[in-house]
Amino acid sequence: MSDQPLEALPAEAISTVEAIARPRSVARSRANTADLFKRLRDNLGVIGIYAFLGVMVIFALFPIYYVFQASFNTTQALISTQLQLVPQAPGWANYQFILQQEPFLTWMKNSFIAVGMATAIALVCATTGAYALSRFRFPGRRFGLVMLMVLQTFPGLLAIYAYEQILTTIGLEGQLTGLAIVYAAGNIVIGVWNIKGYFDTIPVELEEAALVDGGNSFLAFFRIVLPLAAPAIAASAILMFVGGWNEFALAKLLLNPDNNNVTIPVGLQQLQGENSTPWGYFAASAVLVSLPLMAIFLYMQRFFKAGLTIGGVKG
Repeated sequence: MSDQPLEALPAEAISTVEAIARPRSVARSRANTADLFKRLRDNLGVIGIYAFLGVMVIFALFPIYYVFQASFNTTQALISTQLQLVPQAPGWANYQFILQQEPFLTWMKNSFIAVGMATAIALVCATTGAYALSRFRFPGRRFGLVMLMVLQTFPGLLAIYAYEQILTTIGLEGQLTGLAIVYAAGNIVIGVWNIKGYFDTIPVELEEAALVDGGNSFLAFFRIVLPLAAPAIAASAILMFVGGWNEFALAKLLLNPDNNNVTIPVGLQQLQGENSTPWGYFAASAVLVSLPLMAIFLYMQRFFKAGLTIGGVKG
């Protein structure tokens, strides 16, 4: 009887076989379900973390994508009653208008001149000042650090009249050089604090070893301390550059817009109409403006190396 197919068995025998097999299958299914719930319960924390990170990634990337797709929308519409993830009339008209009918490249060149000059001046002053405050002990050192922090709490707009008077006196009113000096003055404070904190972590014994080997203080500073402080200097340079690149108020008040001697934020503000806002032009400009910042950040990543001095001093 065991060699006969199931179809050839009597109905009573088939029912008996099914009755015996059903509890086993039900028990196996319950065991699999219980094991699945146990694994979900054990990994509930990990699942929650990944779900939270996924939501945060969406929140972070969606505005970038929305501006990017709006730059190809030739209807100049950014906000509507329906959420549009794809441009209705895609095209390159916004980019062509910005690059061909507006002096966008001139604005970008002006921003590079002013912000680059300000970053270079501020880095030189902040690096040397931070080294002096970190390595030397002199009267007024602590008071100077406190005053730098106090100055940082006041916004730059409070000194706009003083800035204008100083630039007029030295003949730099309405020029990019004058704006660069103003930017550098504000960046020195944050640069000194950032770089000084990193200088404090570099062992003094490394400089003393260079002095023992026949070097001097300048050689120890340029050949040993500066390379080791590259991460802090690079981070400060990025903060200074990005802050000046996006700054609007001081550039608007100090520059002369008659000859297109303005930076990118001021130039884009001139695109604003009285009764309408060209969102497509703004979106295309935002994409173009972000490209240099991305390139600079990717280039500066090579300097973000931690732990260079670990093991540099023994005993």
